[in-house]
Amino acid sequence: MGETVDLSAMLLRDETGRGLTGYLARPKGKGPWPGVVVLYEGTGPDAVNRRHADRMAETGYLALMPDLYHGRSPNRCLISMMRAVSTGRGRPYADIEAARQWLSAATECTGRIGVIGFCMGGGFALVLAGQGTYDVAAANYAQLPRDPDVALRGACPIVASYGGRDKAFGGAAVKLEAALRRAGVEHDVELYPDAGHSFLNEADNAAPLLRPVLRRILGIGPEPVAAADAWQRIETFFARHLAPDAPTEPGTEPAADHAAEPAAEQATETPTD
Repeated sequence: MGETVDLSAMLLRDETGRGLTGYLARPKGKGPWPGVVVLYEGTGPDAVNRRHADRMAETGYLALMPDLYHGRSPNRCLISMMRAVSTGRGRPYADIEAARQWLSAATECTGRIGVIGFCMGGGFALVLAGQGTYDVAAANYAQLPRDPDVALRGACPIVASYGGRDKAFGGAAVKLEAALRRAGVEHDVELYPDAGHSFLNEADNAAPLLRPVLRRILGIGPEPVAAADAWQRIETFFARHLAPDAPTEPGTEPAADHAAEPAAEQATETPTD
């Protein structure tokens, strides 16, 4: 569905000499469409993560996923990437900004742009949400910024999803919801009790030999029921904030959130995952 595009011209500087490419997925029909920068999880721009970009295009967004690894393997990049998520500084932010600038300059884009990220990419999305350059952000099973209260002050509206069985970031949902509430940022944060890490993936993309261990110890793997609900929430949230007549200022009142009240414990007592 998608194609590879060259984003090198949008880089203010290229210290690596490798340039920058991205995976672009277009909606069907005729644009212009709102744009979405898609940020992959630690496994890199594989077929599973490209599917996330394809899905955003199917929903009606010009979706662009920059290759933050510059063609290198995750083993060579993951530590430095997670450090950049934690500190809010580093080369990945220049690469992500190049993707946003590419969308902003594209005649196929309306100029309204969101960002969605998964795991590592979700961490970047949270940092970027507070920098005033996006209209909406989605963070899925994301590492929190080092100081959420500072990083999320004045952030754009945020929709976030976590799995209760996620041994890495499962506890982040409550902390994120509290920080967004303190900051007065419009948000929708959901914790799915029966889901683990990477539950939005349509297929397991961990190394085959590691899958049983990762599933058992870290809770990693697809969870279709929770994923369906999370995608619906993301689509509804993005549609509201990327519409041509959507407000341009960050929301001041929180939207419905469920981080402290997991789906399985709501009034209907009907699990969502």
